[in-house]
Amino acid sequence: MKIGETQTKCRVCAALIFLSDLQIPNFFFQWKQIKQIKQKQKQNNYIYTYGPAEPPNPPVLRAADLPVRDAPAAAAAAAAGASQPRRATGWKLSEEEACREDLTRLCPRQTWTNNLAVLECLQDRREETEIAPDCNHLLWNYKLNLTTDPKFESVATEVCKSTIAEIKECNEEERGRGYLVSCLVDHRGNITEYQCNQYITKMTSIIFSDYRLICGFMDKCKEDINNLRCGSINVGHKDVHSQGEVIACLEKALVRQAEQQDHVRSIKEECQRAILRVAELSSDDFHLDRHLYFSCRDDRERFCQNTQAGEGKVYKCLFNHKFEEAMSEKCRDALTTRQKLISQDYRVSYSLAKACKLDLRKQRCSLDTNLPRAREARLSYLLLCLEAAVHRGRPVSGECQGEMLDYRRMLMEDFSLSPEIVLHCRTEIEAHCSGLHRKGRTLHCLMRIGRSDRSTAIDSICQSALQTLIQSADPGADYRIDRALNEACESVIQTACKHIRTGDPMILSCLMEHLYTEKMVEDCEHRLLELQYFISRDWKLDPILYKKCQGDAARLCHTHGWNETSELMPPGAVFSCLYRHAYRTEEQGRRLSRDCKVEVQRILHQRALDVKLDPELQKRCMTDLGKWCSEKTDTGQELECLQDHLEDLVSTCRDVVGNLTELESEVRDEKPGESNRLSFK
Repeated sequence: MKIGETQTKCRVCAALIFLSDLQIPNFFFQWKQIKQIKQKQKQNNYIYTYGPAEPPNPPVLRAADLPVRDAPAAAAAAAAGASQPRRATGWKLSEEEACREDLTRLCPRQTWTNNLAVLECLQDRREETEIAPDCNHLLWNYKLNLTTDPKFESVATEVCKSTIAEIKECNEEERGRGYLVSCLVDHRGNITEYQCNQYITKMTSIIFSDYRLICGFMDKCKEDINNLRCGSINVGHKDVHSQGEVIACLEKALVRQAEQQDHVRSIKEECQRAILRVAELSSDDFHLDRHLYFSCRDDRERFCQNTQAGEGKVYKCLFNHKFEEAMSEKCRDALTTRQKLISQDYRVSYSLAKACKLDLRKQRCSLDTNLPRAREARLSYLLLCLEAAVHRGRPVSGECQGEMLDYRRMLMEDFSLSPEIVLHCRTEIEAHCSGLHRKGRTLHCLMRIGRSDRSTAIDSICQSALQTLIQSADPGADYRIDRALNEACESVIQTACKHIRTGDPMILSCLMEHLYTEKMVEDCEHRLLELQYFISRDWKLDPILYKKCQGDAARLCHTHGWNETSELMPPGAVFSCLYRHAYRTEEQGRRLSRDCKVEVQRILHQRALDVKLDPELQKRCMTDLGKWCSEKTDTGQELECLQDHLEDLVSTCRDVVGNLTELESEVRDEKPGESNRLSFK
């Protein structure tokens, strides 16, 4: 270890030792006075709205205790007892009767002489079950006094001097209210100064244990806390030292608001931004999400015991086990809330934001970083933008693509993470898909009724929400994203498609080729057709087709700029354009390239298996299918039936079927050894 680094570490340690030993004269006695006042108010049945309790006056410490230009020496002297006035009355948490029993039971003896060590030990305990109410209240008042003490900011000013100068917002913060350190916590991702980073990391655990210590949070959300009754309590209720439940209440209200048509109690925009910002700041260490930490502490030991905390690793591990039978319901609910916040703002995921930061900049996906809830911050927009870049052959880092894969799978597994699905498909879910929440079953249930006959078809808005979700998740690029399909088709893939690399998009094409063969199993057949129904309505969702035909589509079908927006083109419009150009003669003008023509033929063969895979044909021939072909349910029989009744069809249906018949004839002329029908009989 270098000498400079050693000195820096000693400097930070000395500062922390100094803070742990701040004297708080008459602190406990003032707290007792407040307690007595509250008890008297309770006897008078007085009710108040939850807000920061009036703390004892912050301790007045002499500037001589911490000379500004020699913080390390002063802190070391403080630790050694050189500051006689402070040491004479040196106050210790461990010496107070309110916490003595809890301290003896829960904390190692070597921590008792250090207030910060005691605080760190007791902070991760369940307040309502593990720590006495009086001790909770004492800890809260201690932390509030600590963070508003002038010396708390003096240490930050000395240790983070150059950092504060660089961060304008922190440099301008009002001193003496605890806002300076909170501001540094808020910007800790930009802190490069080692000693400041270490100090702020230590202080973060204190700041995040109570929403009122987070810079500006109370000012921005006080009205919403009261309106949503996230903090209303009766006098006499103890002021517990961790207020994670207040933030959890606001987070649930925020995700609930996105899932409701009528916002009866809309959260103010500035509070929405504050909630998402706090969630983002706690994204690297799950200890900082107090509600989730206490809800999932046992599950963390059960599933992620060997996962090291930091960089969002524990969150990801718990996400991967969310639908395990042994996962507790309270932890599953807390994880789902956090995933919903990620859907609203991808930066709430530390690993995703870090892995894709440079790629988002290169692909110009982050156009407006000033509005956390703007379109550019939504997870779906990030995925669409980066998936478009990958499909176009632009470089996206492997680390970012790995993170994208995880979150695309997450969207397909749990429909509730898409507020549009929850909002617009609620009726269909309650009527047809209740009890199928896990492992993507609800989405496939919606897909099934989405491709059903008109009499039971789902609402068009729900259909659109489904299409948008599948576009964001992009399961056509990797079948493993669709867990329901993956599990249903595993045996078929192992036998019929084992020659194709795992995760290759050609797996879906291989499954389609074996759709009605002896190697196919019924469950796989259903899941495959449910997914292909939606893939067939957006040509971009077939990555092979898009790769081979994007140039032709831009040249012949005017698709410039489709990937710069999440808007859908009319279902099937691009593919219809491509196959109209597939067999043109040189005299007729513009034709498809050879590679694109091969892919168009592949799609035509697959669509002949089920007319519902051809959006234009299904739309124009719905009446004729019911009139002439209702009994033709075997493979390819519906299309053959329409061809046999060509003269009886309505004009719009006759045109579509006639075009397909003409293409069949041209395919037969090019490949005389093949069947004259676009089907696999």
